[in-house]
Amino acid sequence: MNSRRHFLTQAAATAGMVFCGCGLPGAAHAQQPKLARLPVTIDGKRVKTIDVHSHCLFHDATILMGEAGAKALTPPIKNSAEAYVVIQDRLKAMDSQAIDMEVLSINPFWYGSDRDLAEKIVTIQNDKLAELVASKPDRFAAFASLTMQDPALAAQQLETAMKKQGLKGAAIGDRVGADEFSNPKFDPVWAKAEELGAVLFIHPQGLPELNDRWKGNGWLGNTIGNPLGTTIALQHLIFDGSFDKFPGLKVLAAHGGGYLGSYAPRSDHACLVAPTLCDPNVHLKKQPTEYLKQIYFDSLVFTPEALRHLAAQVGTSQIMLGSDYPYIWELHPVDPVMATPSFSNREKAAILHDNAAKLLGMKV
Repeated sequence: MNSRRHFLTQAAATAGMVFCGCGLPGAAHAQQPKLARLPVTIDGKRVKTIDVHSHCLFHDATILMGEAGAKALTPPIKNSAEAYVVIQDRLKAMDSQAIDMEVLSINPFWYGSDRDLAEKIVTIQNDKLAELVASKPDRFAAFASLTMQDPALAAQQLETAMKKQGLKGAAIGDRVGADEFSNPKFDPVWAKAEELGAVLFIHPQGLPELNDRWKGNGWLGNTIGNPLGTTIALQHLIFDGSFDKFPGLKVLAAHGGGYLGSYAPRSDHACLVAPTLCDPNVHLKKQPTEYLKQIYFDSLVFTPEALRHLAAQVGTSQIMLGSDYPYIWELHPVDPVMATPSFSNREKAAILHDNAAKLLGMKV
């Protein structure tokens, strides 16, 4: 039985904890987990963190869209102007995020432009990306831009990017106009990517056909629309047989692959439930969910539990670090990885560095 003295001692201690936890400015923050800082170490070993999902823009290219078009590329969302990279500022931001290297990409704002203008934009961007990477090869890598309106030209641009400009693949949208990427017209791009071992980073561009439903609070066009766009693109590549046609294709999906990793098993039942709604000429070599094992995903799902679930579906070997910087979706991308209790130290190191280094042909 507790004595009165013991009770009062315990009560005082409890009161002190309440006072320290809630009454002092900043005390609550002090109790939060320590944010990752450079250098990141696991088991006492240095881990070079690689962010595969970070964005940039170049004035020389965007101005070709006209003044209004260029202005639209930095909408009134926090930090968007920092897409125009000032190297020292970007390096400071990376250091604060515990990011050693960014793999830069440019969201394809030129898909709606005519072919010749798009080619000019892409040429400038790939030259600028190559120049930036060459200036800081220990801090930056990059995915090329492609003129996907002209798949034959896009294949040539990809070859130039890989063989002459030192880029690691290409960033593409989730479709071009109304054409899904599983359309055979894009096969020259997939064939060239497979031949070169190039990574194709799929980043969604929104679903304007649903604009009426995005109205209201919550920026639903991005909150829901962007992950949905990626999900649809991946499902077409799976169900239309693109991954069977190009089994060596390396696809990296933004935002954790959208919703596919959260509800993938439904895909395995669709054609069993409604065979007349599936193409009898498409004979997949595997169950739809099995193709997730050959797709790569960034870690931008925000929480340790969401990461655990994604890894349970696709495997930790398929996940790599992503932040979406300069857009401030995740300013501390290393932390959810480090805080996921189901990951071994080896798996954490793989997600932070090894998986991306292997996929992109860097030294592991």
